[in-house]
Amino acid sequence: MSARHVRRVEVIGIGAGAPDHLTAGAADAIRRVDTFLVADKGDAKRQLVALREEVVRRSAGDHPHRFVTLPDPQRGPDAARPAEAYAGAVRDWHEARTAAYAEVIAELPADHVVGFLVWGDPAFYDSTIRVVDNLAERMPLDVRITPGITAFQALAAAHGIVLHGVGEPVHITTGRRLVESYSPALGTVVVMLDGHLRCAELVERFPDLQIHWGAQLGLPSQALDAGRLCDVIDRITSTRAEIRRRDGWVMDVYALSAPATRPRD
Repeated sequence: MSARHVRRVEVIGIGAGAPDHLTAGAADAIRRVDTFLVADKGDAKRQLVALREEVVRRSAGDHPHRFVTLPDPQRGPDAARPAEAYAGAVRDWHEARTAAYAEVIAELPADHVVGFLVWGDPAFYDSTIRVVDNLAERMPLDVRITPGITAFQALAAAHGIVLHGVGEPVHITTGRRLVESYSPALGTVVVMLDGHLRCAELVERFPDLQIHWGAQLGLPSQALDAGRLCDVIDRITSTRAEIRRRDGWVMDVYALSAPATRPRD
């Protein structure tokens, strides 16, 4: 590939898992891609690759394409790391992904369009844009980003709620930061990336908190639960564990709200 050649890259949000979540813009972007690069997270999560392939199959039409799967670098036990070590581990993970993708891209024909399929939306708790930015430091890229339906949009739709009270805020955070930062003044708090359901640690301090929870949103195996956190957390924990045993992976999200700011049903 010439050093002057600008490679086209499509970063495509594909929604929270359901093929029906794909927007018309995302379908158009898929039809422009020749090679999709996908991180392979191991046998337990192979279904995530298969779901991406199904989304593409439904949208690609006659445009020829192929998938290239690359073993995803191991990051280690994030929950046990202090903030500084966690940030360093994520940077190392991004760099390892960048190196692996760069090696594959360098071997592709110069006119190939490269695609990355992002679960949910590329703007929320996903590393793809940062990795592509790293790639752009190594080779000239023309990057186009197509937004997707987020997990918290799918959560609100599945429960039939508005995420905020009238004129009130919505705060989006991770399980890692939830306990130290939670306050009812934040309004509705949407929590992503919480593999340990840290919300259980709030029950004693905030017994009247309400939760709207969902996992595998948009898929046939979708699971939902809602109610007072203290009443339903054990059931949610059990359901989540059962999903992991059955599917080998769980993607869930939840919204917490104090009674005065609970989502409007």
